[in-house]
Amino acid sequence: MPSSAIRSSKANRRELLRIDGRPVEVTLRLNPRARRLIVKVHPSTGEVTVVAPSRRALDHALEFARGEAEWIARRLAHVPKPVVLDVGTRFPFRGEEYAIARGDAGSAPVWIDRQSHVIRVAGHREHVQRRILDFLKREARKHLDARALEYASLIGVKPKRITVRDTASRWGSCSTTRALSFSWRLILAPAFVLDYVVAHEVAHLRHMNHGPRFWELARELVGDVEKPQGWLSRNGPSLHRYAPRERP
Repeated sequence: MPSSAIRSSKANRRELLRIDGRPVEVTLRLNPRARRLIVKVHPSTGEVTVVAPSRRALDHALEFARGEAEWIARRLAHVPKPVVLDVGTRFPFRGEEYAIARGDAGSAPVWIDRQSHVIRVAGHREHVQRRILDFLKREARKHLDARALEYASLIGVKPKRITVRDTASRWGSCSTTRALSFSWRLILAPAFVLDYVVAHEVAHLRHMNHGPRFWELARELVGDVEKPQGWLSRNGPSLHRYAPRERP
């Protein structure tokens, strides 16, 4: 039987539902634009959400999810298994496979041995994942900031701010206030994929739509847009395996 978990508000809350004998967290969310109760399982993170069109329907959302338990289980079976960033783990960095190895204390807690395709980490083993994650986020920030400012300069625009987060549904976004946001996980992908996502969002600083002029501008910035789109479609979900996103 499900038991109550974290309750964030009357409109959105989390519950536990038993799926195949194990507890699975389910987010119950109110969305007046929805036409009916809908169950969603995120293909990359495995996050389970039930969207309800009204507060009355929200009261029945968990029971509705229970009735979809078999469908949820099938979807969860296809979610990539999580990978802990620990000594010996192999993972992609800038599109190339690297291994994590211990290193002697030096000028930095994490450094890259490009010749051997090894990322070395100093310190105690229990700190490895945190240090690797901090390193990857710093690298992501460095590359994303540089490319965003470079593309923006090329077309004579300037973003209000650039943020790097761990998002589940979008690789990048551009708000109406000219703020750009990107997923740090793009640092795991090949450079041409990161460049495309950045150029795509920078192009939105000129065209807040996906019309012909937008795509013309995106192609002016990076040339081929189909290749990185295809790469993300095939490989994007697997990037969420590494150091899985923590639920708030």
